[in-house]
Amino acid sequence: MLIDRIAPRHRVLKAGTIEFSGEAVPCRVRNISATGAALDIISPLWFPDRFTLCIPSDGLCKACHIVWRKDKRIGIAFD
Repeated sequence: MLIDRIAPRHRVLKAGTIEFSGEAVPCRVRNISATGAALDIISPLWFPDRFTLCIPSDGLCKACHIVWRKDKRIGIAFD
């Protein structure tokens, strides 16, 4: 099954954080585009459907929301 994407995704392996309500949950960014990303969740902790994704190595912090979840991987779209 092919998925049509608005923007091409680029494979990466970067450390990131899911930030909400003063908390920061670590994650790994697996791929990223101008419109969203796929994240591997390292911690089994709960977090909300809307949060800020920060990637310190890129100086990036963007508001986003979850569009899909599968096991320890989530897909997000930037707001």
